[in-house]
Amino acid sequence: MGVLVSLCLSTLALGQDKDDDEEDATTNKPALPNFYLDIRTIYSTLPAGSLSIGFSAPPLLSRLENLSSLRTLTSPSSQSLSVDLPLTVDVNDRLSVYGGVSGATSQSGTDPWTAFTIFSFTVGFQADIYQQNGGMFPTITVQSNASRSTSDAPLASTTYNTIVEADYALNADETRGLLAGMQYAKVLVDTPFARVSPDIMGYVGGYYQWDNNWKFTGRFGVQSFGGAQLLNLTPFPAFTQPIVRFDLDRMDDDDNRLFGITAQIAWTPKPSYQLTLRTPLYAIKN
Repeated sequence: MGVLVSLCLSTLALGQDKDDDEEDATTNKPALPNFYLDIRTIYSTLPAGSLSIGFSAPPLLSRLENLSSLRTLTSPSSQSLSVDLPLTVDVNDRLSVYGGVSGATSQSGTDPWTAFTIFSFTVGFQADIYQQNGGMFPTITVQSNASRSTSDAPLASTTYNTIVEADYALNADETRGLLAGMQYAKVLVDTPFARVSPDIMGYVGGYYQWDNNWKFTGRFGVQSFGGAQLLNLTPFPAFTQPIVRFDLDRMDDDDNRLFGITAQIAWTPKPSYQLTLRTPLYAIKN
């Protein structure tokens, strides 16, 4: 993240020097990109014997570590409260980079709540590789990240998650539109005795933004998970089930998120519920 931020600032500084040589032709141009801590507070429930994947792969890491003892081959129902703290830089209107840590406290079966601990760190980016800008073809966005568990338990793992989404705006202001996308998540476990198959999801949806800058987005899809094996057993069976997600965001006039709430229901195959609050803290906001 330090290298990425340095490159961004260096590029902006060079651009600013060039503008100075042209007699301050763009005196109102922002000098720095958006720089903020995109805090996400997540409450989730999970039925027994299942993994939570959905639109957010990192919770897999803490769930796998519940089976870190090879003697524990069952996974009871659980609930958790986690916090993601990615430091985010909006380099421009097409590229954002981020990196940070995630911590959680959880409760399984009849056990008490665990102490809050940091369980993973994540780095990633989001980029518009093509923008519609009033044309015939939709905006294509790629979001990719890698998460690494911080534990040295036998089932410590790394998760790779990539989403490709097409956004077709229905008006010039891009306040109404249609969505379609796919997600691929892969978990690599640090032991030859365990294997987690990839999770693949396809979805469609749409969004609407009111004049007061409240924005609603809905996504409906199907995810197919190949299951997870530990030794010769399968504590997490494969499934192909539906998933829905609803987002309500408060934006400003420059399309920066001020507040957001997300509700997700993923059948795994029993319903798993997740509620997320997003409260970004801006150090620099343009």
